[in-house]
Amino acid sequence: MNLKKNNFSTAVHFCVAILALATIASCSRKKDKWLNRNFHAMGTYYNIIYNGNLALAAGKEELAQNYQDNFWEILPIERMQVEEETNKPGETKNANFQRAEEKATKAIQKHNMRIAGEEHNPQMDEAFLLLGKARYYDQRFFPALEAFNYILTDYPESDRLVTAKIWREKTYMRMGNDELALQNLQKLFEEQIEFEDEDLANASAAMAQAYLNLDQKEEAIAPLNKAIEFTDSNEEKGRWIYIKGQIYDRLGEIDSANKAFDQVIELNRKSPREYMINAYMEKAKNFDYDEGDHLAFMELMNEMLENRENRPYLDIINYQVAQYYKNTDSIDGAVEFYNYSLRAEVPKQNNYLKSRDYLNLGNINFDAAEYKEAGAYYDSVMMNIPQNTREFRSIRKKRENLDDVIKYEDIARRDDSIINLVAMSKADRLAYFEEVTAEMKQKAIEEAKRLKAEGETKKAGNLFGTKKSTASSGNTAGGSNFYFYDPRQVARGLQKFNRTWGNRELKDNWRYEASSSGSKKNIEEAKEEDFMAIIESDPAYNPQTYIDSIPSDKKVIDSIREERNFAYYQLGVIYKEKFKEYGLASDKLETLLQNNPQERLILPSKYYLYKIYEATGNTASADKWKQNILTQHPDSRYASILRNPRSLRDDENSPEAVYASIYRKYKAEKYKEVIDNANNYIEIYTGDDIVPKFELLKAFAKGRYQGFNAYEEALNYVALTYPQSEEGKKAEEIIKQSLPALKNINFSKDEGGDQFYLVYPFASTDLKMAEELQQKLDAAIADKGYEGQFYTSIDFYTPTEIFVVIHGLKSKLGAEGFGKVLAEEKDYEINHTNFGISDSNYQIVQIHKNLDAYLAEQSQ
Repeated sequence: MNLKKNNFSTAVHFCVAILALATIASCSRKKDKWLNRNFHAMGTYYNIIYNGNLALAAGKEELAQNYQDNFWEILPIERMQVEEETNKPGETKNANFQRAEEKATKAIQKHNMRIAGEEHNPQMDEAFLLLGKARYYDQRFFPALEAFNYILTDYPESDRLVTAKIWREKTYMRMGNDELALQNLQKLFEEQIEFEDEDLANASAAMAQAYLNLDQKEEAIAPLNKAIEFTDSNEEKGRWIYIKGQIYDRLGEIDSANKAFDQVIELNRKSPREYMINAYMEKAKNFDYDEGDHLAFMELMNEMLENRENRPYLDIINYQVAQYYKNTDSIDGAVEFYNYSLRAEVPKQNNYLKSRDYLNLGNINFDAAEYKEAGAYYDSVMMNIPQNTREFRSIRKKRENLDDVIKYEDIARRDDSIINLVAMSKADRLAYFEEVTAEMKQKAIEEAKRLKAEGETKKAGNLFGTKKSTASSGNTAGGSNFYFYDPRQVARGLQKFNRTWGNRELKDNWRYEASSSGSKKNIEEAKEEDFMAIIESDPAYNPQTYIDSIPSDKKVIDSIREERNFAYYQLGVIYKEKFKEYGLASDKLETLLQNNPQERLILPSKYYLYKIYEATGNTASADKWKQNILTQHPDSRYASILRNPRSLRDDENSPEAVYASIYRKYKAEKYKEVIDNANNYIEIYTGDDIVPKFELLKAFAKGRYQGFNAYEEALNYVALTYPQSEEGKKAEEIIKQSLPALKNINFSKDEGGDQFYLVYPFASTDLKMAEELQQKLDAAIADKGYEGQFYTSIDFYTPTEIFVVIHGLKSKLGAEGFGKVLAEEKDYEINHTNFGISDSNYQIVQIHKNLDAYLAEQSQ
């Protein structure tokens, strides 16, 4: 018995030893044996690659969850946001992809069986494929391409060659080589090979994306249909059908687009809900407002709004309802639902959708002439779209133009009201303000009664009330709930404070200071006659307060009328030129001409009205104003243009020709003439696009004529008055970049300069003497052989002083020495006062007109 037991034990130990020896032998990667190949293949796949693929799948899932699709554009085939910044060595965007890459690397390092240049582990191609995919999703495309190419070059017998080729082309596309990728994919399909379903779907989808990247939308449909047919993923199926619908929509094939969106909707819960919701929204965009069933449409929208599952998508659903109301001219409903869209609490904030809400609200307010509100909404638009886009620049320009509209609309509204009051009789004024103050008084009484009833004054921390601003919650850029940002709350708070506490001095312990018994009463204890008496005695509710403020001086009234008329003119020009709002422009200009405007505004207003009616096809009105100009202003520049538009180019009185003439005077240093002429033509060409050019030229002339301070002031005027023009932007650039350096008034040591001048100062009345001296200097320079090295000029300094200057000297000592030579030599005897100066100091003297300071400093 024991003998048998011992024999069995010995056999077991022998088998274990044999198995151990076989295992050790199979670990070798240098022997091409069946046991070695299968040992390493099984170790590679079931241990390392399996876990690597799990990590890759987790990383892809995380990418999909973090990715936010922009449904306003055609979706990309693959849910992966490519970021511009690259990873530093050792860094990764996603830990799962790093783990997948580590697993692939481990498999390659520990289980490859490359013997005599040939790989014998059948799982190595899978390892390199995993390595390439991990790098691809980690957005390290060059290393990924290297891994895929390694399979193609080193594993020619691999059954994963097609997969590697497809991923190589996807990588090329990510690197911007769409044409190469498309060409290679087309060749792959031409090879007539048998694809696995997954590879066929991926290759077709990649080809569709390449066509989309190349803006060949129609060609993308066929491969996209094939990808939809062969994919096993419902998520991909829903996404790709939705993309097909978007393509049809962009191609204008609305019926085909709606069929595709219906297919997405039919998938229902099989694919992500966001595809279904946006498919509904795309169909809503395509709604036929002429023949569609409006009742059924709104029933569907209301059902979607009431469905609790749609809460994450209330922003886009409310937006589409607002669009429906806007397209049916139900503006109040549109405003309501745009605001619902903005206030919707959704998991993922869609900044672009918010920008559409703000843009539509801004346009609605603009059309309603609520320009301040429109400007605030446009500010919010710019906060929610990228700055480097054409749309951002367009909105910014419109917003900047609104500053002028707001300014002139406020002026026009204020001045119109004053002029209307001036025109009223005393009795009408009294009746008007009695009505206004009675309404104000009634509101104040109701407010006081409400505060008394609520007993708010007992709450020391609530002296000014807690009611929030009534500004639209959608207008986040244009208002704030902070108390001091709301003038209505401030005014009410001050009024309540005075009624409660009286006129208190601003100091510590103000609440406990002794004062009259009337000021100590709070509203809760006060009788009704107390606060009635306070209100009755308040000048704000006395009609005479406002009547006394109405101007009566004729000069003041005339200046108000002129200001109002100019505001109307500017609004007409702005609406026409900046916004193409021809209706608003014609209204302003027509009204202006009825208000007895200044003479300088009449003719350009008529011409602009002619151009507006011509642009809008109103030939009768256009002819009316054309004939008016030709008959009443036959000798004007505008009449000449109307008779022969081509003559404008050659007309010596055209703005361009006049500007060129004045510019020549500027180059000739006739700065006083430039300033006077510019002022004259700025008046003549008021409202013309060339006015900012005259203003900037005048600023340059003022700088040369009057010095730095005048130059700075003139540049500021141009920058602030014409901020949208090229000249206004140029002035702003000079203010920021050049003026700081020009402010320097400290003279430098002349020895360090590389260019010096010898300067002979003259009174400007002695121009003839200065010209004679210049001729002598030119002759002396020629006699001494300095032609080409030295030359002379007559420079403007101030209105009373000019300089004759010799240029080209190399030092201050050399300049002064040359002056002494010219004074001492009998052939010249030029004894006129002179001084040497460096180029940098000469610029300071010219800019700041401080020659006396320079000479005083040099004499020390």
